[in-house]
Amino acid sequence: MKTLKYIVLIITALTFVGCKMQYGLTQPTTTKAKTFQVNYFQNNAPLIEPGLERDFTNSLTDLVLNQTSLALVRSGGDIIYEGEITEYRISPTTATADNTAAQNRLTISVNVRFYDKTDEDAELEQRFSFFYDYAGNAQLVGSQKDTAITEIFDRLTQDILNATLAKW
Repeated sequence: MKTLKYIVLIITALTFVGCKMQYGLTQPTTTKAKTFQVNYFQNNAPLIEPGLERDFTNSLTDLVLNQTSLALVRSGGDIIYEGEITEYRISPTTATADNTAAQNRLTISVNVRFYDKTDEDAELEQRFSFFYDYAGNAQLVGSQKDTAITEIFDRLTQDILNATLAKW
């Protein structure tokens, strides 16, 4: 009976150690990269939301700083992120019987170019998009707009990091 307890304990411990190693900080797939830079993302969307480009650039920078061991530099980074915001759109997603919107959707899309000076095969250009749904009778202003943009940026930046550094 004691032997069974020890076996279960060892298997459980190995499982936790394996999970910790796999889901720890996101490390670049190349060990040569030491620095990164995030160039300013221009807002080229047909509908312009003031400050969106600054907030997105800062969100991506913060995520890479917090989830990797790479050092941020202003220029000459081993890894470079650049691109533009290509879409900021509010559209109805469902309608009521009297032809009004029951639910609206804010969609934000960005085009990202990723360069890795230490591994040219890792370069990438890809469009990322995410959305936030809210009640049709609500106005997207104030704290609701802040919440929507934060949620979208959290998802977009994580998807970008996963596609470029984690290769998920």
